[in-house]
Amino acid sequence: MMRALAVCAGALALLSSCRPNAHSITVINDSDIARCGEIVEIPVDVVPGLAEGKPVRILGGDSIEVPYQITHDSLLIFPATVGPRSRAHYTILKCAPAPVDTIAWGRLFPERKDDMAWENDRAAYRVYGPALQASGERAFGNDIWTKSVPYRVLEQRMYDDIVRGISFHIDHGNGMDEYAVGPTLGGGTAALIDSAGEIVYPYCYSEYEILDRGPLRFSVRLHYADSTRETRTITLDAGSYLNHTVVRYDGAVPADAKVAPGIVVHAQNPDGYMLGDGYMAYADSTEHTDRDNGVIYVGVVAPMADTTLYRALEQPAGDAVGHILATSAYAPATDYEYWWGSAWSKAGMESPEAWAAELEAFKARLEKPLKYEIK
Repeated sequence: MMRALAVCAGALALLSSCRPNAHSITVINDSDIARCGEIVEIPVDVVPGLAEGKPVRILGGDSIEVPYQITHDSLLIFPATVGPRSRAHYTILKCAPAPVDTIAWGRLFPERKDDMAWENDRAAYRVYGPALQASGERAFGNDIWTKSVPYRVLEQRMYDDIVRGISFHIDHGNGMDEYAVGPTLGGGTAALIDSAGEIVYPYCYSEYEILDRGPLRFSVRLHYADSTRETRTITLDAGSYLNHTVVRYDGAVPADAKVAPGIVVHAQNPDGYMLGDGYMAYADSTEHTDRDNGVIYVGVVAPMADTTLYRALEQPAGDAVGHILATSAYAPATDYEYWWGSAWSKAGMESPEAWAAELEAFKARLEKPLKYEIK
């Protein structure tokens, strides 16, 4: 009891030393959906203290410190919790923030054929790079690694697999890589659709720029050397099931082209997809269904899509039998924006219906973004 009182007294003393320079942020939720830990974005130049390049501390209404990050594009981001049709108040104090754990993080893994891999507290992802393409292996789309723990696992899994021979394709207690990509769009990769209706598959990225390294947001910009001159910017926030992605094609684009994020459909569950208004969901049974791997729920939210559909492959590619696609008309040299990601049955996602409801709620949140006021 005495120790608890001493800790509280220390915290109060610290807050007292910061309080004279306090400003406030009010986060406003105009929707009927509760926003729990959702990342709010505010331009740095409107935030007292940050505009002058000074460190600040942000407190919630309960006087608990909230982690934040300044992004490469000069945004203050932090997780906000606001009830339906409600407001939540946060205090800005002009003093140094406490250290925080890095939740959203990633890096290039040259030791693993130039994989670009990243993660948050929900899942991990990777795309394939120049070394893999040079090897002749054909793997086009986004890969998904499941997680059942909130802490970072990528470094350890890569080390264990490469150095210690402990395969990351087997769940050793915190998840695994049992999602099959191969020559498909994998877990939500966007591709051009030519005038004949054929998918113009992207291959591996040729160059990259890591834009944000956490603690709350990881973002990377990937460049592709093929004739379409594709640029793909991927952003993953702490707490989110979905990656935000912007693709752009500044090169040769087929006449009457469309763009479509796609999810590969596997023979283990050929009918396990749902096509909604602006979103798609699939329940992937993983490569080895006999290993008690659970179900990987894969999803795309594409508000710009004209239609969603299933398209069978002319010839199966391994276990892949088709794709679900969210197609949109595309004008060359313009940005196309969508979201993609995953959840896992062994990490709290209970059913295909629950996953579809999560994607519908995510789309509804996009339509009613959080607002803010600063005083």
